[in-house]
Amino acid sequence: MPEILSKYIECYVYRFENGVIKYLILKRSNEKEPYPGIWQIVTGRMEKDEEAFKTALREVKEETGLDMINCFVHPKINEFYTPHNDKIYLIPVFAAEVSDKRVIMSDEHVEFEWLNFEDAFKKIHWYSQKENLMILNDILCGKIENTMIQIANNR
Repeated sequence: MPEILSKYIECYVYRFENGVIKYLILKRSNEKEPYPGIWQIVTGRMEKDEEAFKTALREVKEETGLDMINCFVHPKINEFYTPHNDKIYLIPVFAAEVSDKRVIMSDEHVEFEWLNFEDAFKKIHWYSQKENLMILNDILCGKIENTMIQIANNR
């Protein structure tokens, strides 16, 4: 029977530019395993005894150098299965609003882009991340009810 674990987070970083929502997409270094060279959102591993939302706050700062204005719990978690070790991972998902567009990347990434929804959707590698981006975009555009829980407000 597969083991169920929760030790990673995902966070969608976004900002508003002239009324348009821009999403931060990062390209992993070709030297960084696993998944070298893919385009993704901010992801990270929880440290020992670290709460998931604190991991999200830390990882956004570490991977982008950006300070959040707001941080929310996304209404859906992500999940994936790894057959090589027979594990199922449940991943809390967050959304972080920032105002600054100047990204200071960590060594995990080699490129970044601020993209509108359509372009970000095309560029993100994992379908589950595309799906959660679609949900977030629908919430931010008012197409569906905002059920996100705010966990940080630095306005």
